[in-house]
Amino acid sequence: MTTQKRVGVIGWPVEHSLSPAMHNAAFRALGMDDWLYDLVPIPPDILRQSLRTLKDEGGYVGVNVTVPHKERVLPYVRPDDRAQAIGAVNTIDFRGYKATNTDVVGFMNDLAAHDIDVEGASVLVIGAGGAARAAVYGLAEAGGQLSIVNRTQERAQRLINDLNIQAQIVDWRSVEAVQPALIVNCTSVGMWPKVDDCVWPDDVSFPEHVTVYDMVYRPQQTRLMTKAEARGGRAITGLGMLVRQGAAAFEIWTGNEAPVDVMFEAVEAALRERAE
Repeated sequence: MTTQKRVGVIGWPVEHSLSPAMHNAAFRALGMDDWLYDLVPIPPDILRQSLRTLKDEGGYVGVNVTVPHKERVLPYVRPDDRAQAIGAVNTIDFRGYKATNTDVVGFMNDLAAHDIDVEGASVLVIGAGGAARAAVYGLAEAGGQLSIVNRTQERAQRLINDLNIQAQIVDWRSVEAVQPALIVNCTSVGMWPKVDDCVWPDDVSFPEHVTVYDMVYRPQQTRLMTKAEARGGRAITGLGMLVRQGAAAFEIWTGNEAPVDVMFEAVEAALRERAE
């Protein structure tokens, strides 16, 4: 059957994305043979006109948005309250140019899937970039008691001010006083190919019996996760966040419940293939 409905991911570059494997597997599983998800590399200097072309001429229902376009698309779409607060969009529905950030939903749904209750819990967030903004938004909304450690305290303070939340800024010298139940790494430190890197300094004692959520999913076992397990803690990879944010976008575009298990299997297979 001829493809009639298209979705994809825009960015520069996009070749690394696992989203096509995930979404196309979901379409096949549901018999949605007239849908296709593909890669759409767009240079930053033609972003606005490219969005119009995708909508008006390309037959696209919507797109995911990755770096460096997550912030840059804001003037050209209608962001919801969540995307406006975070300052970044990762999903656009061209039917009205509606835009949101499903990273929040993906992250919080994955925490729930692992039976992690955030309300009232002490949470240490590492980082203050785009991924951290999405995580902090969701954690604050769920009632977490937040502490943020980042290379520059100014950026962490800007995050707190922009999101209008209650959180304390700590440095690595005072991080032991936080006594977190949950640590969330929102940086890319430890991501392939720099798998020997660890965001947690070697000269800072790692807490015992803490849950670590590392947004890095390649490799699926980072040095930070190994540190947590060595201290009797629990470690969770960011793969579930990737899948669940994709599932949220899938449901926005199609109106169908996403086959999450199928999407997990497709992403895991794609990661194994790239490791070979």
